[in-house]
Amino acid sequence: MKLYTSYYAMMRRFPENLVPISIAGKAPDFYHGIEYKKLAPKYKFFMEWKKNHDNGFYISHYQSEVLNYLQAKLVYRKLYKLSGGRDVVLLCYEKPEDFCHRHLVADWLTKNGIPCEELDLRKR
Repeated sequence: MKLYTSYYAMMRRFPENLVPISIAGKAPDFYHGIEYKKLAPKYKFFMEWKKNHDNGFYISHYQSEVLNYLQAKLVYRKLYKLSGGRDVVLLCYEKPEDFCHRHLVADWLTKNGIPCEELDLRKR
């Protein structure tokens, strides 16, 4: 199983072989797919970040309040189970060039031996 990241607005362009899985705290109303909230940011620090846009603050809290409680290999196994072994695209809201927790997730997974990259539909 391969792991990718992307955002909700691109879903209509995803190849059929990809299983979208939301990792946002709250998915958009139109999304009725699989959610994996263990990778979602915590509401309190997310709301603080919305006020101050301090990315360092966000990164620190995401690491200490979310990623430090997870094991990458167990997350991978859960995503494998949720997707039925098919390739997965982890979803949230922001465009690729914007600051977003999915980039932190991709880096964390990759550093733990599980490659994860932004889905580039221009290559397809």
